[in-house]
Amino acid sequence: MKPIRKLAFVVNEEKSGAPELASTLITVAKKSGVKYKQTKRFPVPKGYLEGFDACCVIGGDGTLLGVAREAARANVPIIGVNRGSLGFLTTFSAEESPALFADLLSGNFTIDHRAMLDCSTGPGTHDLALNDVLIKDQINSRIVHLEVFADNELVTRYTCDGLIFSSPTGSTAYNLSAGGPLIHPDAAVISMTPICPHTLSNRAIIFQEKVKLRVHNRTDNSRLLVAMDGQRNLKVGMDSPIEITISKLRLPLVQRADYSHFSVVRTKLKWTGGLVD
Repeated sequence: MKPIRKLAFVVNEEKSGAPELASTLITVAKKSGVKYKQTKRFPVPKGYLEGFDACCVIGGDGTLLGVAREAARANVPIIGVNRGSLGFLTTFSAEESPALFADLLSGNFTIDHRAMLDCSTGPGTHDLALNDVLIKDQINSRIVHLEVFADNELVTRYTCDGLIFSSPTGSTAYNLSAGGPLIHPDAAVISMTPICPHTLSNRAIIFQEKVKLRVHNRTDNSRLLVAMDGQRNLKVGMDSPIEITISKLRLPLVQRADYSHFSVVRTKLKWTGGLVD
């Protein structure tokens, strides 16, 4: 890949060791002749990444999710450095990043282009999500009755606590916790997983890339909450359908040259694969 000459940093000061690590990586960048700027705000301000070759996010996956929309819109690759817990998205560890950083800046990396979800709750009201779109009642304790269509064909009617629409990247997040499938990030699909469905036969469904999903609220006197990546909520009218598609935009995510998705999954989920005698 081309060397990185202009680099934006996003640092989550609430993560232990993040400011110190940022200082270390900025020193490496300056020694490499890289121009940089830094912010502690996330989500990042609109236009913050314009004109930059890459963005280094230091924090957890939540920090990276707060940058993903802007990075996708500006087509700026993200270098995720983990100072959180699991770190499925921030795949560079805090321990390895200082030694790898100069090499990354020189262009020794690959880029994954991750699918994002586009969700609309009405005319002019839409947003992007890298991980998932959650649909549930505004009151946590209430069940909802939701009717789902795929390209105008009725899929089913759910009585459940909510629905999770997940991208392949987000399949290791809320979707996995709710019993949904693990999906390889290169797969062009959307996963729909019901939360605590009242019919045991209701399970996750995988839809193809070009599908247009539409959700109608059939719950009496109820307003829905639509949460994007667990960070931003969209307003939904009483009778407004919710539409979900795969966006034309992709998030460019920097990976080391020897990146292996399944190696990350085995490590993060603590898979052993050992046989028991």
